[in-house]
Amino acid sequence: MADQIRIQNLEVYAHHGVFPEEAKLGQKFLVDAVLYTDLREAGFSDHIRASVDYGFVCHFITEFMKENTFQLLESVAEHLAEAILLEIPKIEKIDLEIKKPWAPIALPLDTASVRISRGWHTVYLSAGSNLGDREGYIRFGLDALRTDRHVRDVQISSLMETEPYGNTDQPLFLNAAIGLRTLYTPYELLELLHQVEADAGRKRGIHWGPRTLDLDILFFDEEILENKELIVPHPDMENRLFVLKPLSELCPGRVHPVLHKTVLQMLRRLEGKFL
Repeated sequence: MADQIRIQNLEVYAHHGVFPEEAKLGQKFLVDAVLYTDLREAGFSDHIRASVDYGFVCHFITEFMKENTFQLLESVAEHLAEAILLEIPKIEKIDLEIKKPWAPIALPLDTASVRISRGWHTVYLSAGSNLGDREGYIRFGLDALRTDRHVRDVQISSLMETEPYGNTDQPLFLNAAIGLRTLYTPYELLELLHQVEADAGRKRGIHWGPRTLDLDILFFDEEILENKELIVPHPDMENRLFVLKPLSELCPGRVHPVLHKTVLQMLRRLEGKFL
């Protein structure tokens, strides 16, 4: 997103620092923020409700930094960025720099600073269950995601019953696709999904075996990841009808960043194999 609102050198007197006197006496900080938001509607309507009120953002930053105390600039930036993104829905992403003009290092220095970029990510998941109350387990996972404050805009496809994949000697699956926005990194989201699966009673053991709830990351923005912990986009999804069919309801035009085919193209190719 190219549209931006910029705040530069907002001066805040607050109590952050490693040394006890910094937390006790306080010092001056300078804050730069780049707010990424769609400004087209505001530009045509000329109404503040269609934009992000940078005055409100400046007061929010000031109050947050005055009301909280952290030792590290890294912590100030991380918690402040999260608070802004949770408080103001119109902000999709923020570049935030916290500058410390009076850094106590006994050397001539203009500023020491920390700069981070944080924002909402678009994610698609596959959900499946073939034990017990299959729909109930999928709804359990959906509710867990909807109640997490770092997740928003959760949607689900229709449910479909499918044959098991890989290990075929097990009950039929109920599958769905889930779309959401999140502040989590891919690895933080993976940890959350594993916890939700565990809370639903999943026991890990047999590869491709029966499970109460299976939640897999299919797409995470345009990320391409491959390591022992996580592979994104999800491997072999182009050959899995139970993944592509529900996913096509949510994002048929989504392009696979490795295969360079849309979800709908992958689905039509796979369905053609079975004709």
